[in-house]
Amino acid sequence: MSRILIVEDEEAIAELEKDYLELSDFEVKICNDGESGLLTALKEDFDFVILDLMLPGVDGFEICRKIRETKNTPIIIVSAKKDDIDKIRGLGMGADDYMTKPFSPSEMVARVKAHLARYERLISSGMPNNDVVEIRGIKIDKTARRVWVNGEETNFTSKEFDLLTFLAQNPNRVYTKEELFQEIWDMESIGDIATVTVHIKKIREKIEYDTSKPQYIETIWGVGYRFKV
Repeated sequence: MSRILIVEDEEAIAELEKDYLELSDFEVKICNDGESGLLTALKEDFDFVILDLMLPGVDGFEICRKIRETKNTPIIIVSAKKDDIDKIRGLGMGADDYMTKPFSPSEMVARVKAHLARYERLISSGMPNNDVVEIRGIKIDKTARRVWVNGEETNFTSKEFDLLTFLAQNPNRVYTKEELFQEIWDMESIGDIATVTVHIKKIREKIEYDTSKPQYIETIWGVGYRFKV
């Protein structure tokens, strides 16, 4: 069941909207002032927000802006303000629709359903994102096993990629050569811990501007290596 938040200071209008939405099997919560509406919208998860503009405490424009900073929840602004400038401002703040009071509750429900259906289509049609690690000028695409250094793709061997990715995913932690060898080479019989030093050197040649003064992979003398952020 989709959850809808109504932020509306006119209780009669809020209750009417709630009744019509509940008839369509929506779960509805009402806030009658801007401050509680903003707090509720940010703290709780809703599938849709119906937002009045003229509210005590915090106005609808500010609530819309704050929601958009962290969430993509569809928003309809409802207001007695009929000027185009208010509609343009509301839509510019990130609202998905604007309805002018008085309006038909049935039309409001229809618009809510249409926006929810559109939002679901967008979500379901989106391709899954690759697993990417980004630290300063380095971008590591774990899914495609590709690396970019300052915007330029750089080729890494399989073990170089594994070692760089492991260190980048565990920044500021010092690992001994033995720990890195165990993690990356595990039970492979070929090689010894000296291969860690060789691979670190090769990685530095590909990611560091000056290998004598590494900015990413630091040597902690007498201990091991650390990926610095």
